Amino acid sequence: MILVEKTLGNVRDQGWEGASVEDLVLEQWEAPKSRLRKNTPSGIELAISLPRSEHLHDGDVLYHDPDNRRIVVARIPLKEVMVIDLDLPALMPQAEMLRLVFELGHALGNQHWPAVIKGQTIYVPLSVDRKVMLSVMKTHAFQHASIRFEPGETVAQRLEPSEIRLLFGGADATPHHHHGNGQVQAQGQGQVRPL
Repeated sequence: MILVEKTLGNVRDQGWEGASVEDLVLEQWEAPKSRLRKNTPSGIELAISLPRSEHLHDGDVLYHDPDNRRIVVARIPLKEVMVIDLDLPALMPQAEMLRLVFELGHALGNQHWPAVIKGQTIYVPLSVDRKVMLSVMKTHAFQHASIRFEPGETVAQRLEPSEIRLLFGGADATPHHHHGNGQVQAQGQGQVRPL
């Protein structure tokens, strides 16, 4: 078992080019934990014990084997997001606007779906199948609301870190601006691949 008490940087940082990468895939709910024990697909057992104020981010390097030029990287795929755009007319009566937002809040809350509001857009992470979420929304027949689905990574780029944590349960997908020419190429699950 390998004890991880701090991350070694991010896979997008310079210095990891040419390393073989093995992913440790975490669920969104696991990312905010500072204590975690999990195996990689090839069987490397990691005991993560970070300071309580820290949590894992997608791409964090957890382990480095310099002899074999191998690293283990945290992967936290973000779920798809239902995006609700409100198109409220400028001259909409206040009572009608209040009724609409109250009913929309009630519909989302009744399903226990977390949501983040940004301007006139509401973001709701997929917690059940898309068809189920669409069915719930169609049942209420909300006027002045259009619904679509977007990848979590795309939505995260529009949000503040605190909003990302609210929406994804702690999986911080804050876009990192790393420079370097190491590109990660996805291969079959559980395989070690070159960076």
